[in-house]
Amino acid sequence: MRLDLATLFDAIAAAVPEREAVVWRDTRRTFGQTADRVRRLARVLEAHGLGPAGAPGDPWTSHHDHLALYLYNGPAYLEGIVGAHRARVAPFNVNYRYVDDELLYLFGDAKPKAILYHAAFAPVLERVLPSLAHRPLLLQVPDDSGNALLPDALDYEEALAAAPDGAPSAVPEADDLHILYTGGTTGMPKGVLWRIEDLIEGPLGLLRRDGSRYESVEEIVTVAAGRSAAKVLALPPMMHGSGTWTALAGWLSGATVLVPDTVDRFDPVTTLDLVEREGATRVPVVGDAFVRPLVAELERRPRDTSRIRHLINSGAAINPATKARLAELMPHTKIFDVVGSSESGLHITRFGAAETSFQATPGAAVASEDRTRLLPPGSAEMGWLAKGGSIPRGYLGDAAKTAATFVEIEGRRWVLPGDRAEHLADGTFAMHGRDSLTINTGGEKVFVEEVEAVVRAVPGVAEALVLGRASERWGTEIVAVVRLTAELTDDQLKAACADRLARYKIPKTFVRTDRELRLPNGKADYGTARTLLK
Repeated sequence: MRLDLATLFDAIAAAVPEREAVVWRDTRRTFGQTADRVRRLARVLEAHGLGPAGAPGDPWTSHHDHLALYLYNGPAYLEGIVGAHRARVAPFNVNYRYVDDELLYLFGDAKPKAILYHAAFAPVLERVLPSLAHRPLLLQVPDDSGNALLPDALDYEEALAAAPDGAPSAVPEADDLHILYTGGTTGMPKGVLWRIEDLIEGPLGLLRRDGSRYESVEEIVTVAAGRSAAKVLALPPMMHGSGTWTALAGWLSGATVLVPDTVDRFDPVTTLDLVEREGATRVPVVGDAFVRPLVAELERRPRDTSRIRHLINSGAAINPATKARLAELMPHTKIFDVVGSSESGLHITRFGAAETSFQATPGAAVASEDRTRLLPPGSAEMGWLAKGGSIPRGYLGDAAKTAATFVEIEGRRWVLPGDRAEHLADGTFAMHGRDSLTINTGGEKVFVEEVEAVVRAVPGVAEALVLGRASERWGTEIVAVVRLTAELTDDQLKAACADRLARYKIPKTFVRTDRELRLPNGKADYGTARTLLK
């Protein structure tokens, strides 16, 4: 059986046409209604000449025209993804916080033939479009901004209503590509090329409970049809993998996707109101940037969260004390920490409030330092977290980075995103953070995420980011930028770290700030932190 996103969605919509697929503000749209809009979008793209552009080639090449998704969270984002795949067009995400030069780089790399965008971003596009080599098809989604339609752009709703009759001519295939651009935190953004079948069975997790593959589309549809009570909250921005994957996985499991009213920032008040009103069963979060406000709002005004079965954290850590408090406030909810990446999807997991080692997901392993062998459980060597099985093909347009990240070990293809890890004797994994986030100080290698976790756990520390700064004595010295909720001296902070960190890992200096140290998507804002060291 070969799997593709559009065919699966059509089959589920045909089985449960009256079930709500998406709820956002006053919009309540069923699977049947959404499937019709998806087909109409596909016909619009086909009518403008978009579709496949040849046969699959090298792992770093795309055989599709590309659709840019320059959108806030909402129904149009998900319709854009599935509609693109229905027309055999590869969609890709656009970070809506990018400024002109960043957008020019992204569009120059991805070369979109069409851009689906919210009207709020029309002024930025108007400045950027003249610098593109070719003017793409523009589909403008109405919003609250009041911005007028750009010249030559199509109004999204009008375009769907006027879509050509008949089913799209394209027949989606399992080898069709989905492009996920990385956040660029360790360099310029790269487009990760996922075969849609690998995306479905990897990040979207469409497998049986025992990890085996489904035998037929009919089996998948039967399971999805039986999950009438499932409701997934699309909380992280869909422009990032965790947001998109959560929502798409919800649809392929037959769940309703709930979108918070506020889409340009995280609002804990309206989010929890939505959770209580609609009965969300699965909630994704991104570290303290999401969890701290949720905890504070639940303490201010309790809500009924009893229907939330799983709260999934990825992308950033949660302070242990905050996680413990969340567990008290939501006793019916299982809390999971997930380590993953744009290149690996879900990789390893940890359950509960305690800071324990991580459990493997299918395909997880640890590769040796030289990337030539897999380390057995109990190995004393620190290696690279690796993932086999359903993994991407490579990076769009980058043969060298593809070869460096996707390697063959022991006759099998693996992706090594750059996380350092140990394979413990009990088969679990100890994480040591991204190799790109390490500091060499006095001849010792320090993983900043380890230090950050310890500093954040100190009572009175709201947030902490760790960086390296040039030092005559150490070469590079460790500095922590902290946001505090209590008066703490450097000596007190160092003493609090001493029980959990070797002396060379303890920050030499603590720089205090009142500024937020997390981006709106919950990830660490190292750019802001670095400016505070100057």
